[in-house]
Amino acid sequence: MVTEIMQEGNTLFLAKRPGNELIFVVVPAGSTIESQLLWLFGFDEQPDLKFTAQEYVGDNDATLDFAARFILDELGIEFEDPNANNIEAIVERFGLVFPKTVDFSDLARLTLPEVDARDDADQALLAWLNHEEAMFRQLEKKIVSERLRAGFVVAESVDVDGFLSFSLSVQNRRKSRMGLSFENHLSAVFRQHEIKFERGCVTERGNKPDFLFPAGRNYHDPLFPSEALTMLAAKSTCKDRWRQVLPEADRLPQKHLITLEPAISVAQTAQMEESNLQLVVPLSIQSSYADTQREWLMSLKGFLEVVSRRHIIN
Repeated sequence: MVTEIMQEGNTLFLAKRPGNELIFVVVPAGSTIESQLLWLFGFDEQPDLKFTAQEYVGDNDATLDFAARFILDELGIEFEDPNANNIEAIVERFGLVFPKTVDFSDLARLTLPEVDARDDADQALLAWLNHEEAMFRQLEKKIVSERLRAGFVVAESVDVDGFLSFSLSVQNRRKSRMGLSFENHLSAVFRQHEIKFERGCVTERGNKPDFLFPAGRNYHDPLFPSEALTMLAAKSTCKDRWRQVLPEADRLPQKHLITLEPAISVAQTAQMEESNLQLVVPLSIQSSYADTQREWLMSLKGFLEVVSRRHIIN
């Protein structure tokens, strides 16, 4: 029972889905997931010790923005894209094989010719990510459906281990692919803005920052001014992993971290700020954060401006 794992001070969310299905979610007070769910269900702050109801009215799932779909996916509730049938024709070229993530990312941008990061970098990044995610889910649905039809039987016995292995591979592919596609589309943004960068170059102690500006050779050149260098880590979800970024570039007192995670708790962002780690969040996702947090957050556009100014120094 859900109530058996509840502790004093926890927040209980009870939601009713279409079809009268009930969802119980229990989260620790002050946690990031609590902040995310409060924002998702339209509460400005934690209600007092009482039940508070909120009705959500929408035409269909298309009204959900990136941040809302992100939170629902964390809860195991999949977003059903109303435009899925339009996307199916795009992914037919791959057959029943998962392509390299970089190829999928390239196709996502190619099939959204109206989106240009030079016009709005924050909006373009999310548009590309949304489109690629929809394409991937369509291809994944086809591949998984065919595998399930084939069944998991070996010598007339049910292959339980084979099924579990296949299921795990599906989950792992989803997680790893999002991080790679995030970096792929960020790279496209930087290229469209003609910003020099390098991915995955080695710094101290074998660390590999996701992005160094302008390049690794500049970072390792003691004559190159430190104030002209920038480091950016990219994590689609932060959780507690943001601390991994801090030792990745000793020459830079301030690090930058871009994430797609909505409504990170005030306590977490305060710790980031104290650690001189600047959080970068696409502009539309920033609406899920508290007003005091938004004053400190940096948009992707703002980050591009910082890097451009540092290029001028060089």
